[in-house]
Amino acid sequence: MRTRVQAALLLFVVITVAAFAVPLLLFTASDRTQQLVLARSADLDRFASLMNQAVATGDTSAVVAEARRYTRLYGEPLVVTDTRRRPVVQTGGMRAADPAVAGLLDAALRNQTAHPGGALRPWSRGYRMFAEPAGTGTRVSGAVVLRASVGTAAEDITRRWALVLSGAALVAVACTVLARAATGWVVSPLRRLDRAVGQLAAGLPPEQTRAGGPPELRQLATGFNRMARTVTAALEQQRRLVADTSHQMRNPMAALRLRVDALHTHLPPSARRTYSGVTTELDRLETLLDDMLALAAAEHRAGELTVTDGSDSVCDAAAVAVVQYRLWEPVARRAGTRLTLRPAPAAVVTACTDRELAQVIDILLDNAIKYAGPGADISLRCTAEGPHTLVTVTDDGPGLAPAELALATERFWRAGRQRRDGTSGTGLGLAIAEQLLTGRGGRLELEPAPPSGLRARAVLPRGRGTGDRADGVAGEAR
Repeated sequence: MRTRVQAALLLFVVITVAAFAVPLLLFTASDRTQQLVLARSADLDRFASLMNQAVATGDTSAVVAEARRYTRLYGEPLVVTDTRRRPVVQTGGMRAADPAVAGLLDAALRNQTAHPGGALRPWSRGYRMFAEPAGTGTRVSGAVVLRASVGTAAEDITRRWALVLSGAALVAVACTVLARAATGWVVSPLRRLDRAVGQLAAGLPPEQTRAGGPPELRQLATGFNRMARTVTAALEQQRRLVADTSHQMRNPMAALRLRVDALHTHLPPSARRTYSGVTTELDRLETLLDDMLALAAAEHRAGELTVTDGSDSVCDAAAVAVVQYRLWEPVARRAGTRLTLRPAPAAVVTACTDRELAQVIDILLDNAIKYAGPGADISLRCTAEGPHTLVTVTDDGPGLAPAELALATERFWRAGRQRRDGTSGTGLGLAIAEQLLTGRGGRLELEPAPPSGLRARAVLPRGRGTGDRADGVAGEAR
């Protein structure tokens, strides 16, 4: 944001300085050009007057001497002629017969004054031609042509432009320094506030935003700090309640299981069915506590990764998929399902830890084996597509209805069929997987697998710069 604000202010400074400097540059050039024209016009008037006197007296010595002295002094040639275009004086190598001079003499003898147009610039070179008739009123007694050098005038314009541009540069630098200071004064508190908002949104304790900048920003920072303390305390209490509740219930749960197990040998045969139901519910309650702790840990980790850079953590997803397949294949076989692996042809470097990816694969495989039903075919596949790693678990079980797919990652949600069948499960597995993937910049996709079944796909960004190490891991795992 600071860069964009500074760029906008600098653009405004450049436009403002240019709006003042460009007209000033043009004015200085036009003014110096006008000075040149006026000076040479005055010289032409003097020579025209001398020529008029020479015609009246018949003595041209004065005009000849003055013309030669002028050329020696200023280095600018002159041509003075009478009404018949006969040269009275020619200096500096310029001749009346020259085509450019002849045209100007003809115009002057027609009582027309010739002054060059257009303003000079620092890069202007060469000369300008001036012509003026001699005589009084409409009576022409001769013509004067002057070739004036523009070198001195161009150098003056260069010096003036340099002064103007130097002043404009100093103003631009001063405005830039002020713009940077003003931007920092306004934007720095906003950046600190934005960082604190990101931490708060991730569920982490935000740093206290220092009050600074304009009064409105100081008031906003103070209000945000109060709100952040309240929200952080509430979130921390909620996390602590879940974690403490799950942890504190373990001891009573362990004691309860010991007592129930001790009762097993003393129960009559008619009570064994009740005993079996009690142990099943105890197993489900222990699983629920474990999943609640795992979900709390996944949410906390996702919050940390939201505001920190976890791109340095990479693993070979293909190798992790092979390891998890070997662990779950016997479980699937005992459950009456067939689990197959479609291995990747090469290492698939993924931006997450192998532990996190293994936990996600465990959840997807556990769901597929548990809910696809006996006789189902389940496949595990790991592929790389563009910038993403895809770990896909597909089964040909009953799947989920379209309305159920949108609810599958909700906490404690279970399909109606699973509740009616009494299938064990807490409804937290997919929620945990989604939190783990979200923390790494990934996502969990659930979709039907025609003709029947469910396809669960974990999408993660690919890692960079560790291909050789990952290839070795993949080869070892295979």
